[in-house]
Amino acid sequence: MNVGLDIKNRVGAGMAIMTLLLAGCATGPAYMRPTVDVPGAFKERPAAAAATVPPPGWKSASPQDAQDRGAWWEIFHDASLNQLEARVTVSNQTIVKAVASLQQARAVVGQARSAYYPTIQAGIAPDRVRTSQTVIGRQGLAGKTVWDNTASVNATWEPDLFGKIGHAVEGAKAREQASAADLASVELSMHAELAVDYFDLRGLDTQTDLLQQTVVAFKAALDIATQRFDAGVASDSDVALAQTQLQTARSQLIDLGVMRAQLEHAIATLIGESASTFTLPPSAVQLAPPDIPAGVPSQLLERRPDVAAAERLVAASNADVGSATAAFFPDLMLSLTGGLESGGFSQWASAPSRFWAVGLPLVGTVFDGGLRKQKLNAAKAMYESSVADYRQVVLTSFQDVEDNLAALRILADESGAQQLAVSAAQHELDLALQLYQGGAIGYLEVVTAQTAALTNERTAIDIARRRLDASVLLVRALGGLWG
Repeated sequence: MNVGLDIKNRVGAGMAIMTLLLAGCATGPAYMRPTVDVPGAFKERPAAAAATVPPPGWKSASPQDAQDRGAWWEIFHDASLNQLEARVTVSNQTIVKAVASLQQARAVVGQARSAYYPTIQAGIAPDRVRTSQTVIGRQGLAGKTVWDNTASVNATWEPDLFGKIGHAVEGAKAREQASAADLASVELSMHAELAVDYFDLRGLDTQTDLLQQTVVAFKAALDIATQRFDAGVASDSDVALAQTQLQTARSQLIDLGVMRAQLEHAIATLIGESASTFTLPPSAVQLAPPDIPAGVPSQLLERRPDVAAAERLVAASNADVGSATAAFFPDLMLSLTGGLESGGFSQWASAPSRFWAVGLPLVGTVFDGGLRKQKLNAAKAMYESSVADYRQVVLTSFQDVEDNLAALRILADESGAQQLAVSAAQHELDLALQLYQGGAIGYLEVVTAQTAALTNERTAIDIARRRLDASVLLVRALGGLWG
């Protein structure tokens, strides 16, 4: 009868029975997404929201942060912007770093999952040993030098009886998903930052064009004042005032170059190019802000990647609580070792040289001074902290949308009023120039009208820029746009 084989069969059967008996003993709380108060409509767009409120029986929000947001910047219909945004996707170093972070998180998931499988090690150990002469029981080997050659295979496996490994995998997977959401958030932010910088630069281009035209107009006004002075019908103060206006306009024109250069450099960095080699030709084309559908507040929980990332971190913290709970239960480690051992390699082929061992230790901590309890308390506190972070991100997302909806609404009204102011100021300037040429008023009144007209036109350009910026920021606040 093969006694060794019988023992191995019995041990294997015992291990299988124990594994089955203890299976399903996973510990720790089941994860439930934290509840948040979601308004039924955006305050700044109640009519539009009411039209999109789902009918009774609508499903709860489910994350869609991984859904493709598409090239949302194309709604502005600017070919130059589209080309720059395409370069951000592949060359922005902040995005590249976020991709690497996601890859790292995926590797951590693989590391956690590897604990489900046994670890197998194999090795050969040829040892030359000299035994002591004074030790009893060497059976003729006392004081001799002998070979002790070993070739063995060792396999160990820890069954996940109480969810220790499962919670680690669950936490790693949740953090991987949070990292993926962080990547989407970084991509959205980088594209939005580029669009804002681009529209700010184009606003400066438009102001540059305005000031160039203003310099031409002020030069013409200076010529008129000079002609009147030469004719003896105007004082030299008129010429001085006209020269002051002209030089002030030129100074303002030059000053725009500082901010434009800085914005151009910022755009170069965003697209992954050196600021020293990047140039963006000027263009004074004014763009109109597009109409952006805001949807309903509940969709933010599906669309915003930062909300999804915060929720996944809550799930990871919940898994950490499970891991801390599993530490209160014993660990079972199954081990199996087998191989050959002899004084010479030629004896490995003989049956007496074979050896094997099976281990089935079930070990638990009896006393640790409250260490596990405090780790569990810390994990629970971290979970509560992550829940608070999640709810704060949700509240901030609602604020972002309301802020930019309000900005668009108010700036649209301001733009209409400002256009009337521009028209009135230009009419006042035309009248002032006519009256001055006719000798009815002094040049000071012309200067006042020129200043008012230029100020109002620059304000109108700035409002148009702010409306475009608010449109971009609204897209970012909504988590992108879906078709």
